[in-house]
Amino acid sequence: MTRSQPLPPPELSDIIKLSDIGGMAIKGQIVADENQRRALAKRFDLPSIEAITADYRLEANEEEITFAGTIHSELHQSCAISGQPFPVRVDEPFNIIFVEKTDTPPGEEEIELESEDCDTIEYEAAQIDLGEAVAQTLYLALDPYPRGPDADSIAEKKGLKSEEEAGPFGALAALKAGLGENKPS
Repeated sequence: MTRSQPLPPPELSDIIKLSDIGGMAIKGQIVADENQRRALAKRFDLPSIEAITADYRLEANEEEITFAGTIHSELHQSCAISGQPFPVRVDEPFNIIFVEKTDTPPGEEEIELESEDCDTIEYEAAQIDLGEAVAQTLYLALDPYPRGPDADSIAEKKGLKSEEEAGPFGALAALKAGLGENKPS
């Protein structure tokens, strides 16, 4: 049996103990410093992250903790066509529910996820990491196939098809156009 390596600590960690939450809602802000932004840019394979700020409201009830607010970020992504970095602004609302991790082994219980369950994070040891939740939310808000301002002209120069041309209807249009050219006169 091989031992797995421990996970590295999160780049943007802001751990809150459940005992610090209490019965009143807490409003706060998370601001990533330069080292945290640089480490997150490396983790997310981004040229740079200039700013990350999250304004939030944290509230606990008997079964869950609600973490809601908005992430604001200025960063650079690499264009999927040219590879050139271009500026991106992210303003992403979030609503995350923290629930206590259960001891049910995987596969023992069948779970059907609802859309609202997709933003649920389990916690353990009576603490939650708000910073890591913000980092994950930012990553999920990024366009997985970012197109910079010159993407269309570069794609055209390289002979790449547009999304419309490459999709199923584009193939039908090309087939129809080809059939139209082969009609007897």
